[in-house]
Amino acid sequence: MTFVRRRTALFALAALAIAATAPAHAQIKGLEIIAPANPGSGFDQTSRAVREALMEAGLASGIQVLNVPGAGGAIGLAQFVNGQNRGPGLLTIGVTTVGAILTTKPPVTLEDAAPLALLLREYSVVVVPTNSDIKTLADLTAKVKANPASVTWAVGSAGGLDHVIAGQITKAVAGDASKTNAINYAGGGEQVAAILGGHVTAGIGGVPEFASQIKSGKVRALAVSSGERLADLDVPTLKEQGVDVEIGTWRGLLARKQASDAEKRELSAAIEKMIETPTWKAALERNGWIGAYRNGEGFGAFLQEQQAMMKTALGELGLLK
Repeated sequence: MTFVRRRTALFALAALAIAATAPAHAQIKGLEIIAPANPGSGFDQTSRAVREALMEAGLASGIQVLNVPGAGGAIGLAQFVNGQNRGPGLLTIGVTTVGAILTTKPPVTLEDAAPLALLLREYSVVVVPTNSDIKTLADLTAKVKANPASVTWAVGSAGGLDHVIAGQITKAVAGDASKTNAINYAGGGEQVAAILGGHVTAGIGGVPEFASQIKSGKVRALAVSSGERLADLDVPTLKEQGVDVEIGTWRGLLARKQASDAEKRELSAAIEKMIETPTWKAALERNGWIGAYRNGEGFGAFLQEQQAMMKTALGELGLLK
């Protein structure tokens, strides 16, 4: 081998070594993620966690998160489906979106987008002010059974998950979800203030929303809506206390239905790699989320189950026309 050939071979080997150790180039450029709610919401936090994990892993670049609040996610869905942007895009949705579509009957539905991935689950907690005379879930359910109308529940949007859980508890205890006396609050801050101020009997919200108030002793946690006790919160479930209710929220991603098969496969592959990254796992732990990944096919089947469940629950609350 001549000197020139030997040097060329050495350069080639060096280039291969550098390529093997260098971070992968971003596969997806100019990705837009629509968070169909205000900044700081669960949709927004999830969308930004996805953005951070994809970018740090080199799976995508130039990602923008666009907040499009309103109608429980239905407005964001409409913009996602009908908008002019035809670059790669994702929409973050949850059980609230399912409920909003059922109650408002918008022209654009989940059938107009493509399920891409279920990302996470999150459960709710039933709380009362620390100075309340209600010490246990049994105390609360006794009041519900005696007079459902006398028990006021601080919940989020009408027909949202908090409202559904209150209705299912009322149904399990008093036999009729439509007797639920729910007071709706647009934001978590207003909801917490109403509970702390004693303006309602009890409140229901996501565990992460109430975690700090529970730890500080400002509210008393009576039960969680999960099937089993949660690792970071030593509170009994509704089921183990005799109330047969198990329900939680979730968040997942939709792709544009009109996107090419190649684009959908690329997005799906990126998300499948993303959920294994340290950045995503840290986001789950930081936010109290439970990883629950399913691919597009699995998420599609899950959505069908959730639509059927919410249709029944909202009908029992008397919210479907």
